[in-house]
Amino acid sequence: MDEQLNMTTEAIMHLALQQSATAASIGGHPATQFPRSLTIFAAISAIVFSIVGVLGNLITVVALWRCTRLRRNATTAFVISLSCSDFIFSAVNLPLTASRYLNEAWVLGDTLCQVFPLFFYGNVAVSLLSMVAITVNRYVLISRAEIYSRIYTKRGIALMLVAIWTLSFSLLVPPLLGVWGTLGLDPDTFSCTILKKNGKSPKKLLFAVGFLLPCVVIIVSYACIYWKVRTSRKNLEAHQAKNNNNQQQYQQQHVQLRKSGNKSGFQKREDSRVTKLMLIIFMCFLLCFLPLMIANVVDIDSPSLNVIASILAWASAVINPFIYAGTNKLYREAYRQLLCAKRDAGKFSLGGPIVGGGAGNRVLNSHSSKFSSQPT
Repeated sequence: MDEQLNMTTEAIMHLALQQSATAASIGGHPATQFPRSLTIFAAISAIVFSIVGVLGNLITVVALWRCTRLRRNATTAFVISLSCSDFIFSAVNLPLTASRYLNEAWVLGDTLCQVFPLFFYGNVAVSLLSMVAITVNRYVLISRAEIYSRIYTKRGIALMLVAIWTLSFSLLVPPLLGVWGTLGLDPDTFSCTILKKNGKSPKKLLFAVGFLLPCVVIIVSYACIYWKVRTSRKNLEAHQAKNNNNQQQYQQQHVQLRKSGNKSGFQKREDSRVTKLMLIIFMCFLLCFLPLMIANVVDIDSPSLNVIASILAWASAVINPFIYAGTNKLYREAYRQLLCAKRDAGKFSLGGPIVGGGAGNRVLNSHSSKFSSQPT
């Protein structure tokens, strides 16, 4: 009898140890390292961001797609690409994130644990590459207008979009297949991410190719745009100063400029505003995601800092629609027409450099200059 009781006790203890080990392997973490108030706050943040992100980005995509002129605008295609990426992140990643913080463990199985980092890192890359495409589009339009229509044809834009999405997710194929690193659970933070395999991980390379390199391209493109605009302004000022030597000639030219150049002057001012807005979009994205990227690359062993950095990163999928609506009149009008169900789109012009257009289409009109370069 005693022997059977001892065997039963040992079996129960062995089962308890197995359950404890299993809990640790699927993401169980001592509550002392993750304050419950912090995990509850993270879960609520994920839920709120998910709802706002899904609605905001869906409205943005539909509002832009409903406008025929915008649909043919080269830049709009990349704006929609960015919004689609943010929509997927809000609809897939954030609900899964809310679940793991509510449970303080990953309880959704191995398959979803691989899907989570695949979509997370893939969508980050899509967002950045879409912003790269918009920035390069702006640079070509401003600096190389003579080749703009040859590059941004319907076929060319389609190939660019396919390349953006294919490259972004193909970078994650090696860890997905377990060839270089692996996708799985990090028990220290109960998060599904890229893990080392045989002591090797592609995190640093992915950070360089999928995050750092696009940021460098965007910054260099902005620098080139700034240099081009600054040089053009100096040349114009020098030309005007030369004309001041002959006041009569200057007055005649001034009259001609007022008749034929007001639109050009207006569109240049709008181009400048749009370029600044694009920079704001990029800087907001950088501020949101950079802390988390650094934490993942250097493997910061601080659960609280990882949670805070994660919450900040989630905001990047939510803020763009608010920036569009708050800073651009044409976006506000597109949103208003969609939400108010007013189908008379002819009341305002949303033109832009039409895909595959001629020389005249390479230069933005007063309205299209606002939108064709609209950042993501």
